[in-house]
Amino acid sequence: MAKILTVDDSKVIRELVKTVLIENGHDVVTANDGVEGLAATRNEQFDMILSDINMPNMTGISMVSKIRRLPGYEYIPIVMLTTESSDFKKDKAKKTGATGWLQKPFDPERLMKAINKLIN
Repeated sequence: MAKILTVDDSKVIRELVKTVLIENGHDVVTANDGVEGLAATRNEQFDMILSDINMPNMTGISMVSKIRRLPGYEYIPIVMLTTESSDFKKDKAKKTGATGWLQKPFDPERLMKAINKLIN
């Protein structure tokens, strides 16, 4: 079981991801945007983070950049779960510290396969 933070401004996506993760035995914390996601990482240690890119207040890419500077977060997997598909955005996310990229809408089985690969 891993402790996973999922960050997305869409309540529907947050709840869907949370349900899939809980059904697969993971502990899940959710955040509405990058500001809340960053605050959560300052209060708790997570084994993995899933984040959207386009969110109000702070984008996922900005959040990842800030999280990577926090003690204990240098190497944990951070996967961008987004509708974005441009190579520019993928490259920017990777350069700021994102580990991987999954396209929305996502397949729950594919999501779990990626999580299991990165956590184990």
